[in-house]
Amino acid sequence: MQPSVSIQNLKLDFGSVSVLRDLNLDIGQGEFLVLLGSSGCGKSTLLNCIAGLLEPTEGSIHIKGQNVTWAEPSDRGIGMVFQSYALYPQMTVEGNLTFGLKNAKMPKDEIARRVARAAEVLQIEPLLKRQPAALSGGQRQRVAIGRALVRDVDVFLFDEPLSNLDAKLRADLRVEIKRLHQTLENTMIYVTHDQVEAMTLADRIAIMKGGVVMQLDTPSVIYNKPANKYVADFIGSPSMNFFDTRLANPQSPKVVIAGKDVSLSGYEFTRPGFSGDVWFGIRPEHIVTGEAADAAPTQFEVRAELVEPMGAETLVWSSLAGTSLRFRVDGQMPVADGDLIRVGFDPARASIFDKAEELRV
Repeated sequence: MQPSVSIQNLKLDFGSVSVLRDLNLDIGQGEFLVLLGSSGCGKSTLLNCIAGLLEPTEGSIHIKGQNVTWAEPSDRGIGMVFQSYALYPQMTVEGNLTFGLKNAKMPKDEIARRVARAAEVLQIEPLLKRQPAALSGGQRQRVAIGRALVRDVDVFLFDEPLSNLDAKLRADLRVEIKRLHQTLENTMIYVTHDQVEAMTLADRIAIMKGGVVMQLDTPSVIYNKPANKYVADFIGSPSMNFFDTRLANPQSPKVVIAGKDVSLSGYEFTRPGFSGDVWFGIRPEHIVTGEAADAAPTQFEVRAELVEPMGAETLVWSSLAGTSLRFRVDGQMPVADGDLIRVGFDPARASIFDKAEELRV
């Protein structure tokens, strides 16, 4: 099936600075793709190229099979929602929703139909006669989404639409956006630096760094089988624990952590037979304590150095063989600074990367 959006060999340079580098990306019809990365990785720049707000140095962009690389934004069949609400303050909500449609000389009955549909989907019918100054941040962002929705386009672009909202509003609107996608089944491309938004919203996530896609896959694969150390370290809060060690004996693979042999017989290798210096990574949530630790294939005793109660769970900071070790325990488990805790993990749940290229082994 032809992709909804296809990006081919895309490059963008600002003078001598390369912002996007030979980027290729196909986004399926009805897919929710999240562009995730830290500030300056190129995710918003890529979105602006798709929207037509920036012209690429090289490469092409196709939407619904049409080459739109040099087309005007209004001719691309896209709707865009920005980080700032960008509403006209002197207009009512209804005026903001209808402004673009009136300029396009659309018939009044069609405008009314589209506004009514958008207002119903976004639950903003009671707000239509209000002005933006009388709305909360979440309501304003709903109106901004509605302004894109009334255009009745195939592709929606979101540029960090929730970053200006407080934590509760972000969570509420995140659910609304996911419901909106389930209702409309349109293609959505969503830029964020928030990994919770990415993991909960996306069909697939493209993790970017330095204008390059480091990994493109489902949230589950990216979390459980990161392609490289950067992705493993970026996804997860707190981030993955890493141990500097050596992978030896390809016939019966193992690593040594804190002087203890750790068998990798259950680990799923991407490069069977590899041996050499590696990073051995294990996520804090994959480390167990108590009776579960006693049953784990690999066990250690560590001392709690810092305890962070978080309600349902407690985050414990400790160290093992001179390396920082973070793990989670049940929020009801009594634990204090200085406590000696038995921890364990299953090496099959680890992620191992070679030290030379930091790619998954």
